[in-house]
Amino acid sequence: MKQLEVPYLPLLQKDTPLAEVSELLDKLEKNAIDAVSWPSYNYKPQVFFSVAHSKDCLFVKFYVEEEAIRAVFRRTNDPVYKDSCVELFIAFNQEKAYYNLEFNSLGSCLMAYGPEKENRRFLSEAVIREIKRYAQMTVGDAATSDTPVKWELTLVIPEEVFCFHQFGSLHEQQCRVNFYKCGDDLPTPHYLTWNRIWAAAPDFHLPEYFGELQFL
Repeated sequence: MKQLEVPYLPLLQKDTPLAEVSELLDKLEKNAIDAVSWPSYNYKPQVFFSVAHSKDCLFVKFYVEEEAIRAVFRRTNDPVYKDSCVELFIAFNQEKAYYNLEFNSLGSCLMAYGPEKENRRFLSEAVIREIKRYAQMTVGDAATSDTPVKWELTLVIPEEVFCFHQFGSLHEQQCRVNFYKCGDDLPTPHYLTWNRIWAAAPDFHLPEYFGELQFL
């Protein structure tokens, strides 16, 4: 099981300009989402993330290089996992229930909460709107590059977005997480994980395979 320490950046706040958050996250360690947990889906785009926190906010930046891009869904809680998609699943306090936060390359977000894949509770648009998103994309020449599409997504996630919990502070919280990259309807579907999953078919909703996150 992987473990990750999340650095505390007191100068960052929920209202810090997104471009500034993005630049600061660029200076942190980047963690690879590179486990091919299902060999029949062996395409492996290059995907990394960096993560930090302040007292009441989680900051995440994803870095993606892939052969194709799909960005269809624009509304809250649309099935963004069918597009070029990055995801964060997080559970607090050793609880069975967890949040899943899923974003396509436009920053469109699906977010839900519950103890299993079925019968999850979708969060409201009002709650999800509190997540600030900053998307950047570069498209090159497919004839000269194996990864002609490069995109980045910076996220500012206030602690109140985790609305089934009440934190005085994220500081010194422990939680279980996994990070993912997928694209169900891309020309080459793929399902990459940060912490490896052992299951017969692609399924991200397996919290027993979450890694550990420690807020410093």
